Amino acid sequence: MTQKTWLVTGASRGIGAEIAKAVLAAGDQLIATSRKKTDLQQFESNPNVLTLSLDVTDEAQVQAAVAAALDRFGQIDVLVNNAGFGILGGVEETSAEEVERVYRTNVFGLLNMTRAVLPSMRQRRSGHIINLSSIGGYRSTPGWGVYSSTKFAVEGITEALHDELAPLGIHATVVEPGYFRTNFLDGSSLQRTAEIPDYAETVGKVRKIASELSYQQPGDPTKLAQAMLQLANADTPPLRLPLGTDTLRAIAQKNAYVEQETTQWRALAESTDYR
Repeated sequence: MTQKTWLVTGASRGIGAEIAKAVLAAGDQLIATSRKKTDLQQFESNPNVLTLSLDVTDEAQVQAAVAAALDRFGQIDVLVNNAGFGILGGVEETSAEEVERVYRTNVFGLLNMTRAVLPSMRQRRSGHIINLSSIGGYRSTPGWGVYSSTKFAVEGITEALHDELAPLGIHATVVEPGYFRTNFLDGSSLQRTAEIPDYAETVGKVRKIASELSYQQPGDPTKLAQAMLQLANADTPPLRLPLGTDTLRAIAQKNAYVEQETTQWRALAESTDYR
């Protein structure tokens, strides 16, 4: 396998840091970004690394970072759009400001990065865009509605990219991790909204479960990182890659529910065509 150059956003901690470590261990080159460059010191001694301070919501910063990456390494083979954060709260409990903030990072930041990297990939007719979604990107649940909606957006963007880029020799994959044992559920990566008592039996229970699950998640982030290497080196990578048995269960449950409900309401659905 030839050496690849990866750009990983949000590489200072959690899944992003594990992916960055795996990339370097495999002998590949890495552009690691984080809002604070000082958070990337663990990678700076490696000659195959360029660390950059980057706020993905700032398009000018994104363009400058990609230009610096291309100047250093000449190409970007794999873009991992990992930067993002979670928000836990009912839809009504989540303020407009909170919604806008999570969309700016999880969706608009991903789009900024993708637009900046694609011109060089199109020129070379080669590359792989890997967008980090979530178990919540396939099936939403109480308390995760707004966060899941950002990941639903990532899924839709990636589906379109997959078909738009295929004729150009560029791959696009959306990765759907379940609950992996990182800091995602603590205060460093997860915001919590104000609480409305009427949602105590739905969202309130999810808040309690999230607190109990923090650092007890079933997924191994080092194994996730190895899976990402396999994905990037696949000849025909998938559009979707669910990771974790919990995600596989969620997909199966949703598919069964949709099939049952569609069957139940098929006659009404079919009645709306011109005849």
